[in-house]
Amino acid sequence: MQKIAINWFRKDLRLHDNPSLAYLSKLSLPIINIFIWDAEENKEKPIGGASKIWLHYALHDLNKQLEYKLYVLSGKAEDIFNYLTREFQIQTISWNRCYEPWRIKRDKSVKKFLESKNITARSFNGSLLWEPWEILKKDSTPYKVYSPFFKRGCLNANPPRRPIKKIKKLNLFNFKNKISAIDDLKLVPCSNWPKKISKNWKISENGAVERKNLFFGEKIFNYKDGRNFPSMNSVSCLSPYINWGQISVNELWYRSQNLLINDSQNPNIIHFLSELGWREFSYNLLYHFPEINTKNFQNKFDNFPWVNNQNLIKRWQKGETGYPIVDAGMKELRTTGYMHNRVRMIVGSFLVKNLLVDWRYGEEWFWDNLFDADMANNSAGWQWVGGSGADAAPYFRIFNPITQGQKFDPEGEYTKFFLPMLSNLPSKFLFNPWEAPIEIREKASVFLGQNYPLPIVDVKESRQEALEAFKVL
Repeated sequence: MQKIAINWFRKDLRLHDNPSLAYLSKLSLPIINIFIWDAEENKEKPIGGASKIWLHYALHDLNKQLEYKLYVLSGKAEDIFNYLTREFQIQTISWNRCYEPWRIKRDKSVKKFLESKNITARSFNGSLLWEPWEILKKDSTPYKVYSPFFKRGCLNANPPRRPIKKIKKLNLFNFKNKISAIDDLKLVPCSNWPKKISKNWKISENGAVERKNLFFGEKIFNYKDGRNFPSMNSVSCLSPYINWGQISVNELWYRSQNLLINDSQNPNIIHFLSELGWREFSYNLLYHFPEINTKNFQNKFDNFPWVNNQNLIKRWQKGETGYPIVDAGMKELRTTGYMHNRVRMIVGSFLVKNLLVDWRYGEEWFWDNLFDADMANNSAGWQWVGGSGADAAPYFRIFNPITQGQKFDPEGEYTKFFLPMLSNLPSKFLFNPWEAPIEIREKASVFLGQNYPLPIVDVKESRQEALEAFKVL
């Protein structure tokens, strides 16, 4: 049998700046690139519906780039490697690290198994700027507050590694691949939803490059303020590509640094770097506090008197709360697999604080519906908005969905796009349509309780109830 090397793709579905692939390309061994559908092992946090759809298209793109030689397998990783050791003479296996608790545990077991077979096992950092164990306080404990984590920890550490250029020619092992293997995973359900949410996305490594070039070519220069206004389209929309590793954060970091060479104090670029820092902070928390996905980071919230009204939860999920900015956000989520950053905070605050629903219900819904459903970011984000997380917004900071809409979507472009039944309502009443005189509503063809719902809670009363509940802590 011919000696070979194996590259194990996971959440690094790209050829550019891929440390594992770069390492193997220097060994003068034919490479088999594999992807393991490991749903059988992931009992803790099964992949969500939107993520499966993105993964389906991303794997097809990767397979095409690899001359249709991506070896797709299903099952437990250790069982699969045991099978591969019988089929091939494997010299070395490498991969880029993941940081979900179940994957860390699994990878340690796989490494031990491979070493027992005298196979070299190597892993690399292909998805973070700094490893979680590198950024610690002086007393070697993890940071729990973002600003010192980023400013003292990250910015004073060794700079992130430089991106690795795309390998010109990979030495791919020639074997007969089953062309339909990706489709056999049945990641895409038989419904209209996959087509609907993916139609505005180019789910490929080239699609990531196009988004990146658009962002750094123009959108980043209005990022700091523009990112708060959903109709301004000033956000990068790179998060799904980052989540699945179709673009490297190291590349984004150094592209930003290059812009700072001639404009060192540009607040937009600096703010984008700080957002990359927030992602690092979320991963740092997940690594050091692996239960952040399921348990309150601040355990005093274990005694919080959640109501968890199932009917209200369903109304929130469907975008039928009667508060237009909230409903527009929830419609955006179900029709695009994405939600604007500012709106994520608004809908999160409304669920947790106005409806008194445990943040974990929101986290689960986002996990199933977001293309960028990332365990670290999703958990930290929901705990932040719920007040229970590390460096979280204080619980008494409650977003008013009426004033938030008026402030951040003043012309109603975003809201009316996702709620066309409100298109003819004057901006003065767009975010509080129940206060519009009946003749104005009728002229705009807005019939509350018929083509648009009445508010499911009173925003002032529910805010007061949330503050009273908070006193229990």
